[in-house]
Amino acid sequence: MSHAIIASIYEAKLIAWSAARSEKLKIVFENTAYTPMAGETHLRAFMIPGDTASNTLGGDHRLFTGVFQVSVIAPAGTGKAKTNPIVDELAALFPLYARDTKGAVTVITMSPVDPGPGITGDSTYTVPVSFLYRADTN
Repeated sequence: MSHAIIASIYEAKLIAWSAARSEKLKIVFENTAYTPMAGETHLRAFMIPGDTASNTLGGDHRLFTGVFQVSVIAPAGTGKAKTNPIVDELAALFPLYARDTKGAVTVITMSPVDPGPGITGDSTYTVPVSFLYRADTN
């Protein structure tokens, strides 16, 4: 259940960040269909949960780890001019060792935001951006 809470924490941060930008971005979350308008830059966000562990003999502890990824999707042929500034904004939004809390769950950003290699498709250019997270609960 806490992976779902963690996802809601990061999704809410993305929504608030996009709403505050002068140029709003559509954010598409997991298992949601979306057809972008011609020339539109948008984001796809999803969780890649890791195994849930327990680090106590009593079994009262849970360790939730995983990866949160945001793919920046821009029109093909626009180079990195559209994606690079957004990647920088995402790095500022999710700083290393940031703690975000919802209810009894506090999640920590455990690695710097890291852009992967750009992926060129027929009509899009995608830059996957991800970081590791960790949450401990009792």
